Amino acid sequence: MSTLQRREQRSIFPDLFEWMESPFALLRAGSGQTMRVEDYVDGEDHVIRAELPGIDPDKDVEITVTGGVLSVRAERHEGKKEAHRSEFHYGAFTRSFTLPPDTAIDDISASYDKGILTIRVPMPKAAKREAKRITVKK
Repeated sequence: MSTLQRREQRSIFPDLFEWMESPFALLRAGSGQTMRVEDYVDGEDHVIRAELPGIDPDKDVEITVTGGVLSVRAERHEGKKEAHRSEFHYGAFTRSFTLPPDTAIDDISASYDKGILTIRVPMPKAAKREAKRITVKK
């Protein structure tokens, strides 16, 4: 398997909820709040970008790899202000991704710039091979 897979999908219609904005995210049982992510391949790295504005990456972000699963946990703390209305989301946000076998976890890197957390996961050598079609004999 050469791509990362999301693990937090618990809904019958997981993609539908990703298209919708936050009011419907509360209907996702057990998932709490979510962070929006995008992932793609860039050269020899699989890149995961997460929207996390308004956090301190040194204090509020934890990235771990356990049992072939990369987990991102972030927390946005609520400032005490007298506001009439707020659409900001506060609390903990988590996402998990299954890593391909043989991923060099020591080479995973992360950076944070302008509210975007970027994680670069080097693709394993086996994942770079081209697909080969196997003929079925009769």
